[in-house]
Amino acid sequence: MLARLQRRLILLLAVAALGAFAALTAAGRPGLGLAVALLLLFGFALVLAVEFVLMAWVHGDDPAPRATPAELLRAWAGECLQNLRVFGWRQPFRSRAVPDVPGRPGVRGIVFVHGYVCNRGLWTPWLARCAARGTPCVAVDLEPVFAPLDAYLPTVEAAVVRLERETGLAPLLVGHSMGGLVVRAWLAAAKGADARVHRVVTIGTPHRGTWLARLSDTVNSLHMRQTSAWLQALAAREPAGRAARFTCFYGHADNIVFPPRSAWLPGSDAHHLRATAHVAMAFHPAVFSEVERWLAPAGASAAEG
Repeated sequence: MLARLQRRLILLLAVAALGAFAALTAAGRPGLGLAVALLLLFGFALVLAVEFVLMAWVHGDDPAPRATPAELLRAWAGECLQNLRVFGWRQPFRSRAVPDVPGRPGVRGIVFVHGYVCNRGLWTPWLARCAARGTPCVAVDLEPVFAPLDAYLPTVEAAVVRLERETGLAPLLVGHSMGGLVVRAWLAAAKGADARVHRVVTIGTPHRGTWLARLSDTVNSLHMRQTSAWLQALAAREPAGRAARFTCFYGHADNIVFPPRSAWLPGSDAHHLRATAHVAMAFHPAVFSEVERWLAPAGASAAEG
């Protein structure tokens, strides 16, 4: 569903840009026509810039180091490129281009859980990497797009069951942004879930909510607001020590989940990523390395948690 909506939005913007350019050119103002067309096609970069300003303003006394102006500029440029790749190509047109990799007995797999207003197309580079290495994986689609977070739990359960059945091993769960909260909620709801998960890696997940969620009124955004009732209820259901099963990546240039400590689950193994924005964090080399570390056979990596 999301892929179809995003394709329609891209088509609408393209038609509007061409129409504005043609109309203004015919009126003798081609320069203005070009400016309007570029604004329609690349106005998202301005939206991202506003997010970065808000992020810097909200940082306050957060323990993460403040990003320098150069780091913010680098992160913004990288995020503009990643948004084009993810929202302009992979999700609308390539969400099914790389299939899941079937499991094999004795080979540990990965369940990929995307975030807000995303689909499995986000994980295309990861899926291609898994296919090349023969790593079993399942990338889920969380639908409907704006549903309560608990509505996605059966989808995660089905993916975990599939890899358990095909590999005979507990999978690694990797969640980006909202996806990490869905994983936490699944762990809290599923019986014996701790024994069914090898490790959880979250990337830019609003474990303690995000300031930016106050600007949206969708149901799942309400869950991701700071001190939301949903987040408090989730934390109350989690046993002591559960966070030790998590590796959390967070950053001072995350333009969606801020202030930075919002993405750091207390008690987890937290890793700070410098000069890397929200979507780009999902493809940071440190994240790839951490996932590979936990996929290594027993004796060659950390022991299963």
